[in-house]
Amino acid sequence: MKVGPKGQVVIPRAMRKFLKIQPGSRVIFRLEGNRVLIQKPEFDAVAVLEDISKKGKSVKSVPPHLYEEELSKRIG
Repeated sequence: MKVGPKGQVVIPRAMRKFLKIQPGSRVIFRLEGNRVLIQKPEFDAVAVLEDISKKGKSVKSVPPHLYEEELSKRIG
């Protein structure tokens, strides 16, 4: 891979497909010695809450702890 002028590199298609990384996906960068590791987060709480907010009822009409029950159903 070649680093572009803005410090960007392209994650190879096979790796993106395997990790299910799409435009807008979040990744974690970690340094281990002289290596950079890229990891897909196992759980994206923000995305789950955004999804719930788009599909669910108004926050004003939802009992206070119902969102926790909904999260536990979706997470498994």
